[in-house]
Amino acid sequence: MNRLSPFNVVSLTLGFAFLYLPMVILVIYSFNESKLVTVWAGFSTKWYGELVRNEAFLDAALVTLQVALLTSTLATILGTCAAYVLIRMHRFPGRTLFSGMIYAPLVMPDVILGLSLLLLFIGLNVDRGVLTIVLAHTTFAMCYVSVVVSSRLVAFDRSLEEAALDLGATPFQTFRLVTLPIIAPAVISGWLLAFTLSLDDLVIASFTAGPSSTTLPMKIFSAVRLGVSPEINALSTIMIAIVTVGVITASLVSKRAAVRRLREEKAAERA
Repeated sequence: MNRLSPFNVVSLTLGFAFLYLPMVILVIYSFNESKLVTVWAGFSTKWYGELVRNEAFLDAALVTLQVALLTSTLATILGTCAAYVLIRMHRFPGRTLFSGMIYAPLVMPDVILGLSLLLLFIGLNVDRGVLTIVLAHTTFAMCYVSVVVSSRLVAFDRSLEEAALDLGATPFQTFRLVTLPIIAPAVISGWLLAFTLSLDDLVIASFTAGPSSTTLPMKIFSAVRLGVSPEINALSTIMIAIVTVGVITASLVSKRAAVRRLREEKAAERA
């Protein structure tokens, strides 16, 4: 059994400290009584109350959640369709161009993508708001969904679809009853990835947002430029808590599914 050397222990400790120590400090100072974030004046939860009464942050959070839900759903549908076409239809006119257009936003800088979309909306005389942010986020989020779903479709056993077709199922029924349930974990993963990307985006949203559609990252960025306030620490702590609960829940669900699948395989071997 390989044991960790002192060098590896020190490296891991420094690495985790570099990643998580700032978050720990942020969480601690979110309970600071003082308005100065660098001076500890005692334990208090008043900044969470101030955050709840801050309508600007609440409105931005609502817009961000609305955009993320719409973006992830639309990007999942389009990304799954694009992945299915690329993997299953090996040859069709324009396949290379189509593939390049799907994956181009993955390597394109956010500034270039945001500026090009801004010029597009201006050229089409489209008022900037929630709709334009959703369209912009869908443009790059669907690429990530397509990559995730494509990796699952490549390893898909097509004999299952052929058996369903031989038994009289239509192509749509085969996709709905056979293909989609099998690739569902990849589709769900793509939806979660698109939701996270939309929730976290700042650059593209800054180009495509309107006066009445400020997202939470934009609001936080504009507030931080004037100085870090305890309310931002409280907001960041809440977001860290939500992410932590989500990760732990996903890990427990995945572990239970793996255990259940292992039990089913052992039961099948015994039978």
